[in-house]
Amino acid sequence: MGTNIKLTASDGHTLDAYRADPTTAPKGGLVVVQEIFGVNAHIRTVTDGFAAEGYAAIAPAFFDRTETGVELGYEEPDLSRGRTLRAELGWDETILDVVAAVDALDAAGKIGVVGYCWGGSVAWLAACRLSLAAAVGYYGGQVIDFKDEKAGCPVMLHFGETDAGIPLSDVEAVRAAQPDVPIHLYPAGHGFNCDHRGSYDAESAKLALERTLDFLADAMG
Repeated sequence: MGTNIKLTASDGHTLDAYRADPTTAPKGGLVVVQEIFGVNAHIRTVTDGFAAEGYAAIAPAFFDRTETGVELGYEEPDLSRGRTLRAELGWDETILDVVAAVDALDAAGKIGVVGYCWGGSVAWLAACRLSLAAAVGYYGGQVIDFKDEKAGCPVMLHFGETDAGIPLSDVEAVRAAQPDVPIHLYPAGHGFNCDHRGSYDAESAKLALERTLDFLADAMG
């Protein structure tokens, strides 16, 4: 469904991105923010899925700032490499790349951000630092680090109850700091939305997507 495009950030950096468009006039635009595994087959499928739901969707390749063409799997060597690549990027430059995707979606109308894993934290930060219509974060482990920032748009967050990397105490600390943000917990672990991972939980993924689509429709409709 989608195509590969180029984006240019405000600092002159050029990056790859995957774009998928609906077959009818878009309901709005969505920036789909990758996990630490790059814009791989799973993220392209997620992007296609949002296009099928009526949104113009773009997934920027953030790792292009350090290495182009990164598409990782989910075994331990890929996980270690993804963590290394992520550590080489700063939050500010990542947000610049989100802005480049937002700008590319300008004709679609209202723009939202949906992110997964690392992207879940990026989605929260984007909601706090950019002018957006909505943001949704899935299991963003670094949201806790920015829990006291104020979002400028409606935000929804999803977490797994058995996520080994995100203690429930962190989730509750975010909830306490952001009482107006809907936070949903699922009987699942980290990465429960990704059907390429052993931690995939079909029922949790289905429910989270239903909530996400309803939330986006309310915020961007």
